[in-house]
Amino acid sequence: MKRSIFFLITVISMATVQAQSIVDGLRYSQENTTGTARFNAMSGAFGALGGDLSALAINPAGGAVFLRNEASISASVKDQDNESLYFGTLAKSLKTDVNLNQVGGIFVFDNRDENSNWKKFTLGVNYNNTQNFDNDLFITGRGNTSIANFFLEQAQGIPLNLLQLQGSESISDLYSFLGENQGTAAQNAFLGYQGFIFDPVEPENSGNTQYTTNVAPGNFNQEYSLVSDGYSGKYSLNLATQFTNDFYFGINLNSHIIDYRQSTFLAEANNNEGSTVNGIGFENSLDVLGTGFSAQFGAIAKVANNLRLGLTYDTPTWFTISEETTQYLETRHTADGQNTTTVVDPRVLNIYEDYELKTPGKLTASAAYIFGKSGLISFDYAYKDYSEISFKPTSDPVFSAENSFINNTLQGASTFRVGGEYRLDEVSFRAGYRFEESPYKNKELMDDLNGFSLGLGYTFGNCYLDISYVRTEQERRQQLYNIGLTDTALVNTVNNAYVFTLGLKL
Repeated sequence: MKRSIFFLITVISMATVQAQSIVDGLRYSQENTTGTARFNAMSGAFGALGGDLSALAINPAGGAVFLRNEASISASVKDQDNESLYFGTLAKSLKTDVNLNQVGGIFVFDNRDENSNWKKFTLGVNYNNTQNFDNDLFITGRGNTSIANFFLEQAQGIPLNLLQLQGSESISDLYSFLGENQGTAAQNAFLGYQGFIFDPVEPENSGNTQYTTNVAPGNFNQEYSLVSDGYSGKYSLNLATQFTNDFYFGINLNSHIIDYRQSTFLAEANNNEGSTVNGIGFENSLDVLGTGFSAQFGAIAKVANNLRLGLTYDTPTWFTISEETTQYLETRHTADGQNTTTVVDPRVLNIYEDYELKTPGKLTASAAYIFGKSGLISFDYAYKDYSEISFKPTSDPVFSAENSFINNTLQGASTFRVGGEYRLDEVSFRAGYRFEESPYKNKELMDDLNGFSLGLGYTFGNCYLDISYVRTEQERRQQLYNIGLTDTALVNTVNNAYVFTLGLKL
């Protein structure tokens, strides 16, 4: 039922009603910094340590810990294994990809005045991949709610004459008009009506606003697939300084980028008595581009010979986001005793007005103990209040309602990271553990995240090569649609990542 070729777009429209949700807000608010292999091997517990280019993303004061100029580049191989359970049916899917994790460098400028308390100044530039959006999720099962409800609920209240072609008007013409003047819900209703999923209660009345489904209740064989790719990244300009031998201060000015693409497809079939529609295929595609800005302020203090403490404040990130969508519908139905397939393909690109998203700030406290030159152990605690996610402009009633829902649904969440390193001549052995609380008040929607990491490093004089392995696991509820077909599948996601870093000290 699904198309094998994506048709060329022939019409561009401006939609006035958007459908941003709590899922979108969380997608761009959560970070999973996948930087250098050393950083990953210790589960990112670097807030009081510094001395690693990815550690700058945790505490910018870490730039002043560097003793020499340094540059590094990191890449990863990632496997994402999804296991879904939907109405008792288990399905598995696997996605593997290769990504650039990190690239950057730092320059150290020592103060030649030995009597000054300001010992050095450092300037760093670094890119970190903060989130990998590559995903392949497959859900299948025999449900008891039809996707027809998705179209029917959005049609109620819309006059029939808005869903009917007038004169020489084409599918693309009316779909585009509805997007410009009525919004996404009207476009969905139009697809459902043109696909014979529902009929008007008063078919002879052009002002009819009530509709009845052509899909009888019963059981529905459903297959749902979600394929996404893309990333979010952070480009940081780091400025740091060392005061006496015991204090380090730093600031990051961060530029953020979002590049996200998602396609969902639902195939549904039924043999329910009384149904004139027995098959539905529905595809939605989403393209997102976004840019943002944030800043970080950090400090590290040596409070004893071997003990360091760190503190960092991350400001909120202010994003400007652009979205584009396309849709496609195909139905199998009975008309005049004949089985017919109807394709409703507007070939229209919906270009939404840019919107703003403010993601929450974060506070991180850290501690590290250094065992001379033989090793170290480090601990980070971070707190982020996800209920502060906010879509703007807040004067928009849709955004205002969603912000209230976010405030009532999400909560502040703590993150704990612990990492250790043991050095034996040129070889370093590393390990770490990571725990993140669910951002949801109801953990049945998304459970806590747990992960561990291992790694090795080898120094070749001025060069070094590091490798790490990271595994994380988390359960969540995947809702198919936010209207009509709101059934959820239990999804368990396991991520395995292998990170490789090549570094140079000058």
